[in-house]
Amino acid sequence: MSNPILNEKAAAEAARSGWAAPQPSGRSTPLGPIDDGPISNWQSSNVMTIAGTATATGVLLVILLASASAGWITGPSRDGSDASFPMLAIGGMLVGFVCGLVVSFKPTLARILGPIYAVGMGYFLGVISKAYNNFQNGIVVQAIGATLAVFAVMLFLYKSRIIKVTERYRRIVIMATMGLMLFYAVSFVISLFGARVPFINDASPLGIGFSLLAAGLAAAMLAVDFDLIERGAKAGWPKGMEWYGAFGLLTTLVWLYLEILRLLSKLQQR
Repeated sequence: MSNPILNEKAAAEAARSGWAAPQPSGRSTPLGPIDDGPISNWQSSNVMTIAGTATATGVLLVILLASASAGWITGPSRDGSDASFPMLAIGGMLVGFVCGLVVSFKPTLARILGPIYAVGMGYFLGVISKAYNNFQNGIVVQAIGATLAVFAVMLFLYKSRIIKVTERYRRIVIMATMGLMLFYAVSFVISLFGARVPFINDASPLGIGFSLLAAGLAAAMLAVDFDLIERGAKAGWPKGMEWYGAFGLLTTLVWLYLEILRLLSKLQQR
């Protein structure tokens, strides 16, 4: 699942509808602007900060990991005595999808829907991870390690400005992501009629190349998330928008983990 909430227009409208700190240059009286010598920047605890967004992301990750642990425990067993895929996991995935869809249009609801998303998608991740690990022991640890490594590398590349998130970069990544999600949706509909697109899950060279492309796109989306959070903090968005940034970052991490898990599974089948 990709980051579904990067709706720049909705985010900007939500930010404008909230309260943000006034800029010092905007202070004025009916007689004209105030000029009383050196002043310090006006700051408030009611505006979005990078540290606050990091804290919100940490909270969502803790909830997701706790729910994933429950999913792992109730997932299919390795000995085959319980090989069924819990329907509750499918429900969790659908809940996560709906939460992402709603937040894309109502960013201010991220504070409420973020934890719900973390519970639903966390349970799904726990079950699907257990299923993969039953057939390819140790793959989950590898996928988690690779996800954290990609996150660290992308953060370094972004902070060092080796990767610059321009308007063109942002547009390309978001459009490519929407195209990939549309492809996944069409593939799912096709599977309901008994057909399937083989290279999505097959370990063929084409299938591995597709997974590399999808994982690379998820990694590129991390930079877009970092940029959104940084721009929101600089613009003085309302405090509640921290959860919007955290929600977007979490959905991208979930997507990246799933793509890496699938890629590693294909590589181990070669």
